[in-house]
Amino acid sequence: MANYKELEGFGVQTLATDPDSPGWVGSIFYNSTSGTFKTVKPGGVTAGTWASGGNLNTARRALGGDGTQTTAWVVSGYDGVSPSVAHEQYNGSAWTEVGDLNTARYGGQGMGTQTAAIYAAGGPAVNITESWNGSAWTEVADQTSSVNYRSGAGTQTDALTAGGQPPVTVNAETWNGTSWTEVNNLNTARFGLAGAGTGPSNLAICGITPAGASTNTESWNGSAWTEVGTLNSGRFGYLAAAGNVSLALAFGGGGVNAPASYALTEYWDGSTWTEVNDMSTARGELSGARSGTSSLTLAAGGATPSPGISSLTEEWLAPDVVINTLTTS
Repeated sequence: MANYKELEGFGVQTLATDPDSPGWVGSIFYNSTSGTFKTVKPGGVTAGTWASGGNLNTARRALGGDGTQTTAWVVSGYDGVSPSVAHEQYNGSAWTEVGDLNTARYGGQGMGTQTAAIYAAGGPAVNITESWNGSAWTEVADQTSSVNYRSGAGTQTDALTAGGQPPVTVNAETWNGTSWTEVNNLNTARFGLAGAGTGPSNLAICGITPAGASTNTESWNGSAWTEVGTLNSGRFGYLAAAGNVSLALAFGGGGVNAPASYALTEYWDGSTWTEVNDMSTARGELSGARSGTSSLTLAAGGATPSPGISSLTEEWLAPDVVINTLTTS
């Protein structure tokens, strides 16, 4: 009887985390963290659901953040009275306040992990960048443009931001850990858009154009932007996203300056957006665990249509379609 290596041409690989890539569909691997053999199920739309998580200590909208579902972080935002410097980290169940940002602002872009991150730009329109080393924020090189509500994606040493306002722009910038450099522009000028991705390839999703709401998705390949798809439900920007150019999730939208807030969630399979289960509470100007996957992320804070400023956290989980644990004998 043939074994797995003889059938596939290679042995079962060991991974510390479950993969989030179409290239793994049908493959068997060993998850060394959980100590189980698993396989990635083929095709289909993620059938995940949102569940309640621990509330933020400081309710706010237009906050920045990144990380994964169990190691997320958020910073800044508008708390209903003024721009905030508050910085919180999530352990999978509760948020803890840690070192504050130096300059209070809202609508900036957070990128990186709980121990190595950057937070760039924000409003009122500024070009300040601050770097987090796990214990304190330090001001580093400024962005070339003073804008807010841009998309952001990447890490502390390799990041990309695009769009923003005022005025509404197509400008994009990359960060190499030391300085910002202007690169090729978006195809469509917009602000309030979401970004996804942690490597040289990223997505810029939705946003607000001078003519109104955009459903456009553009993909960055390291040198240029290409329009690749549109969301099913037009919304007035200010949504969050997680994942990569092949598998991503976009959720929320709207905001206190828009006609409504949205609970809509859509799944990206690399070519098409599909509507899936909504968040329990409609919110715009929220933060997501961008470095999470399309099957494991969270949504924190935001603006509710009541109107109000939210401290809610919701966790997205979709293991039933993406990953299936094998029974071995």
